[in-house]
Amino acid sequence: MSFAYRVVWLLTWPFVSLLYPRRTVGREHVPGPGAFLICGNHSSNMDPFLIAYSMGWRCQIHYMAKAELFRIPLIGSILRGIGIFPVDRQGGGAMAIKGAMRLLKDGKKVGIFPEGTRVSTEDGEAKSGAVRLAARMGVPIVPVYLPRKKRFLRFNRVAIGAPYLVELDKKATPEEVERAAEELMEKIRKLGGEDE
Repeated sequence: MSFAYRVVWLLTWPFVSLLYPRRTVGREHVPGPGAFLICGNHSSNMDPFLIAYSMGWRCQIHYMAKAELFRIPLIGSILRGIGIFPVDRQGGGAMAIKGAMRLLKDGKKVGIFPEGTRVSTEDGEAKSGAVRLAARMGVPIVPVYLPRKKRFLRFNRVAIGAPYLVELDKKATPEEVERAAEELMEKIRKLGGEDE
């Protein structure tokens, strides 16, 4: 874990925990050392923070962020320091995928929001990137559910599911990939239980 990640985690934790307190269930599902993908539903800029705090400060998560942020001198340096890597949305995301593969190969944890953008309803569809990446790198996915509507100054339930491996080979059809992506979103939705 990088020193910068620890500093930012410790500095931001009190404020986020005060404004958006959370109740985490399923923390026993967080795998030990080694690479894995953390995949959650996405409806708020608070989601990366809530997942990181729910996983614990010893589990450094590497997220993607839009490349434009890295051009801001101070912000870019902080993002790089805590392990966030750029994604160029106009360039198709190839750079981000290579960055994620490199991190996973090095045994790191990578956080991805399969829907690709913020979605306020429960019928969001997953893009295929997360399941393709997990299958290609042979790493498990840990599904995470966050409430779509965050409760200000009230507890928000964050549910962590059991890790699982994606069964896709190199000859998988588009339909098989789509089913695997939908299976991931279904696992995430089921973790929501009675929250929504």
